[in-house]
Amino acid sequence: MTPFNVAVIGYGFAGRCFHSYLVGLTPGLKLHGIASRDPQTQERIVRDRGCRAYAGLDDVLKDDTIDLVVLASPSAVHCEQAVAALEAGKNVVTDKIMCLNLAECDKMIAAANHSGKLLTVFQNRRWDGDYLTVKHLMQSGELGTVRWMELAWQGFGAWGGWRGAAAMGGGRFFDLGAHLVDQLLTLQNSPAESVYCRLRRDYDASDIDSEALIVITFANGATGIADLSGTSAISKPRFRVHGSRATFVKYGLDPQEKAMIAGEIDTALESPEHYGVLHDGKIERPIVTLPGRWRSFYENVAEHLAGNAPIAVPLAESRAGMQVIDAALKSAATGEVVRL
Repeated sequence: MTPFNVAVIGYGFAGRCFHSYLVGLTPGLKLHGIASRDPQTQERIVRDRGCRAYAGLDDVLKDDTIDLVVLASPSAVHCEQAVAALEAGKNVVTDKIMCLNLAECDKMIAAANHSGKLLTVFQNRRWDGDYLTVKHLMQSGELGTVRWMELAWQGFGAWGGWRGAAAMGGGRFFDLGAHLVDQLLTLQNSPAESVYCRLRRDYDASDIDSEALIVITFANGATGIADLSGTSAISKPRFRVHGSRATFVKYGLDPQEKAMIAGEIDTALESPEHYGVLHDGKIERPIVTLPGRWRSFYENVAEHLAGNAPIAVPLAESRAGMQVIDAALKSAATGEVVRL
């Protein structure tokens, strides 16, 4: 089968370490080119990736050989770029966060429906080992009925670059909140009914959020909490899940990113000291973390484009996540619970 040609828009951290790297590992996809406005970066693209360097999105859209456009650009331009690419007849993968509000999300979905082309969001954290482990514990019944989930992702200090500018969609609320909200929604598999958010911007030299707490109430009565902090030098558990039979607690981050940055994602292996623990009220035991596999995202995209598999991150699920993000912003502005 002839591989689908892919062009990545942007060669910052996401474009360089995530998208162009993972596309290059995927059977059925070919990294044809990467777009950057900077001439020196264009030279680095050719040298590092051995593919074509484009001057920008417009040049990519004029290239009839490109089948799939991957947006590794600032979050604030995802909507505009995705719509342009879809209207040009290209399939599109956009990095998370999909966009900045529900209105932009609906505009993107409308463009996808009109064009008949693929639009999906890079939710690679659905293939984190800790997420897969929690999902297995829930499906196996070891946790019992889960009615409370707390997911945290914390660090210390404001980010730089465009991720340090609120107008560009920077900050942990958008960047990491997109992952945690998606994980909560897909783990519970129940519609969100209401959202409350407390958001702070306490940095002296940056206008991005320093703290964000999102509380989701689900139709089945469950509660999901996403706790995002840039002022926490000591992190909470990445997962804390309360079930009727047991509680699961897991610290630390999936090891794939560190291995991927080193150019060896297949060597990612979690140390036993980072395994989570399951406690049933009497006995506590370690739970071996299931292996994660970020490669699966682009492998699914390739299989879908070939007509062999449904898309793993469908638009209905992406819209549900954006609905929660949109409601969280409204709640943070008003201090009130927003009902969906």
